[in-house]
Amino acid sequence: MLTKDEVKHIAALARIGLSEKETEKYQKDLSAVLDYFKKLEEADTENVEPISHITGRENSTREDRADDFGNKNDIVKLFPESKDNYCKVKSVL
Repeated sequence: MLTKDEVKHIAALARIGLSEKETEKYQKDLSAVLDYFKKLEEADTENVEPISHITGRENSTREDRADDFGNKNDIVKLFPESKDNYCKVKSVL
């Protein structure tokens, strides 16, 4: 079981403030999670082949192609503001 100091250390790493009551609660909850991982370590995986993806697909990419979106002026008309046939947007800085 995790100690209260270990739970407080984990909370500090996550930048989470915990009350004393929460520390006790998470001490039990986190210990239960870690105990479950110990059970998983007992599973026999000697004859199981490791996989990286459950579907078995490898290197699926789409074709790199240009799409014609029509007339540029039609796109400019969709923006709330435009200037000299360019789309105006709000400043981000």
